[in-house]
Amino acid sequence: MRYRRAHSPGGTFFFTVNLADRTSSMLVDRIDALRDAVGTTLRGHPCTVLAWAVMPDHMHAIWTLPSEDGDYATRWMLIKQRFSRAIPAREVIGSSRRKKDERGIWQRRYWEHEIRSQRDLDRHVDYVHINPVKHGHTARAGEWPYSSIHRYIRQGILSSDWACDFTETLGGEPSA
Repeated sequence: MRYRRAHSPGGTFFFTVNLADRTSSMLVDRIDALRDAVGTTLRGHPCTVLAWAVMPDHMHAIWTLPSEDGDYATRWMLIKQRFSRAIPAREVIGSSRRKKDERGIWQRRYWEHEIRSQRDLDRHVDYVHINPVKHGHTARAGEWPYSSIHRYIRQGILSSDWACDFTETLGGEPSA
């Protein structure tokens, strides 16, 4: 089955990518392998990374693609493949995956949302950065080590105590 994906050269997209085992902490346990996979992929297929946060079992990213390129699917495929190749094959592999000679690390699909306005972008960047707090991994967004929030803090865009009142101001996922 082939999924229809938006193809918008130069577009900005929000992504959610999950591990197959949502109880796993593989993404943070193997953060160096993930960083290598992402770095190698984005050197060969550049895009602008606006925000990224890696949780133990999933990650969120916001990318702006080059003006002549709308192919984020290849980037995600390569990131997943490179990360998977760096990880010893110890996961449980179901029969449908085994038939297709697939690993059991990633959920097959991922969520993408094309950003439509500055307000939409701002809400999704906030969502990426608050996600570690939302999932109970840390009390403050700036304390989570696997997040682009640190770049925003260094650049003075956000303060180190940004969103300390998270439950009152953001609450849930951004709406499309």
